Amino acid sequence: MTQQFTNPIEPFLAYQNVFILDGGLATELEVRRYDLNDSLWSAKILLAQPEAIRQVHSDYLWAGADCIISASYQASLPGLISRGLSEDEAANLIRFAVQLALEARDQFWAVMANRRGRLRPLVAASVGPYGAYLANGSEYTGIYDLDEAGLLAWHQPRWEILAHSGADLLACETIPSIAEAKALRQLLLTTPTMPAWVSFACQDGRHISDDTPLAECVQLLNDVPNLVAVGINCTPPRFLPELITAVQTHTDKLVIVYPNSGEEYDPASRTWLGQANPAEFGTISREWRKMGALLVGGCCRTGPEHIRQIRDRTRPVGGEV
Repeated sequence: MTQQFTNPIEPFLAYQNVFILDGGLATELEVRRYDLNDSLWSAKILLAQPEAIRQVHSDYLWAGADCIISASYQASLPGLISRGLSEDEAANLIRFAVQLALEARDQFWAVMANRRGRLRPLVAASVGPYGAYLANGSEYTGIYDLDEAGLLAWHQPRWEILAHSGADLLACETIPSIAEAKALRQLLLTTPTMPAWVSFACQDGRHISDDTPLAECVQLLNDVPNLVAVGINCTPPRFLPELITAVQTHTDKLVIVYPNSGEEYDPASRTWLGQANPAEFGTISREWRKMGALLVGGCCRTGPEHIRQIRDRTRPVGGEV
């Protein structure tokens, strides 16, 4: 008998008309003074101090997230093998990233008081871009040394691991290139019962990082049955109104947005400039929700307080949002 695809997000939308994601994982680890100055980024902590990751997952759940995203964004087989792990050890560590999130979710849900006014949160396994493995900034430009076939071959082993990791869905995130989106489309079709979302890193209000119009990327994915949402992440919030419109115009999928805090990264000084006010972030998230983005969260430089503010401002309380 053929297994049927089910959309795990639909019960949340029926219950509260919004689905709230977590915020930045690496950001929160840095706030807690963990050193992420490494090509593996947050995957470095996965190797050395996994309990810190479990605690961040837990804190996002307490803040109100309906979904936590695993620490597998920068954890790839080639990257981990280059650090001395065997192929089996690398694969097990990627599975462990998902297991940490599952354990945090289950521990949270075991406390009966946490179930009041909530549905059991989901765990999304992060599928980061090829550029995250390269750690050379190409995840923000989409300028790669691989074509679509090469990207498919690079992604496939980790995809198989994550698709069978016990996660509720896959989060294909910070995708900067149309070639990579095409490769992921092929992989999505190989796991038809595994729900997933795809979110793109965008350079302005119309284009993803490699200059491809976002509308073209969205249309490419619109006929993938197990794709539950498509949208934007790791992008300045000021671009979201135009980007949300572009997504809605070209797809019937749910719209997902989890932008950066609004601060700007200065590569010369290697610092973030500007300020990120969680209350203001929560307020503008209400506008994204009104525009039709039903899956909302945060990316770089956002933390649990940003997610708490989103929850306070987007969930219906005694009336319409």
